[in-house]
Amino acid sequence: MRSWIERSPYSRALGVQLEEIDSGGARLRLPFAEANTNPGQVLHGGVAASLCAIGAQAVARAALGAASGPWHGAALQVNYLAAAKAQDVVAVARLLREGKELCFVEIDVATDDGKPIAHATSIVRARFGAEPAELPASAGDHGGSDPGAMGPHIGRIPFIAGRGIAVLHMSGGASRLVMPFRDANADDAGGVHEGALLALLDTTGAMASWAVTGPGPYRASTPSLQAQILAPSPRGDLVAYGRNAARDGSAFWSDVEVARVSDGRVVARGTVVYRIIE
Repeated sequence: MRSWIERSPYSRALGVQLEEIDSGGARLRLPFAEANTNPGQVLHGGVAASLCAIGAQAVARAALGAASGPWHGAALQVNYLAAAKAQDVVAVARLLREGKELCFVEIDVATDDGKPIAHATSIVRARFGAEPAELPASAGDHGGSDPGAMGPHIGRIPFIAGRGIAVLHMSGGASRLVMPFRDANADDAGGVHEGALLALLDTTGAMASWAVTGPGPYRASTPSLQAQILAPSPRGDLVAYGRNAARDGSAFWSDVEVARVSDGRVVARGTVVYRIIE
């Protein structure tokens, strides 16, 4: 497991370190790095989600064995409890139940001094070398390109810049973002790392919420992220479509589809719960 994490370019780009691993759990450390932040040296939510996905997969791979791959996070629920500002964080993953091809894992992310940052549950699926399934086609969107007033600035956020994510559309409660393939987003097999994919999904959902309000005297946060990764994503560019499905005051629910640019097939979907407070 240490070799798998250290060989993954995305894990190396983040700086993830495996401290402990056994049949029942894993402990990961992420030293503070400016490249993993939002403005103000706050850890990006996509980084916390990445730690949860890496921890869950490490536990599942250790439990089911190397011959059970490839693996993907069939379901992930991340609840964000507090912000980590200019601090190292630690993720502890625990195996809740091992099935024939599914592992149920719980992950807690906290700062070094014990402040809880995020709590997650994950179902990791092992495919045991099965042929890839046919993935659904994305419905896409209207095809227009209006990044709005905020869109051009999103790519300047350190963590987003590192992924190469760009906003193509961000208006009328809808968003479209692209993430070109780059080595820093790759897993050990050469495909797109689940963590990078989750970062794209998270950001697209947030931008769909901002596409409702537009810029203003606001502050924002992500209370929760739910994601389903339908299959391991091969090497290639990804596009994500976000749509705000509901709003109740400061709370926004935005649905996201992530598809391959090459053929429009959906590799992940999810919902981002977002808050924008005046």
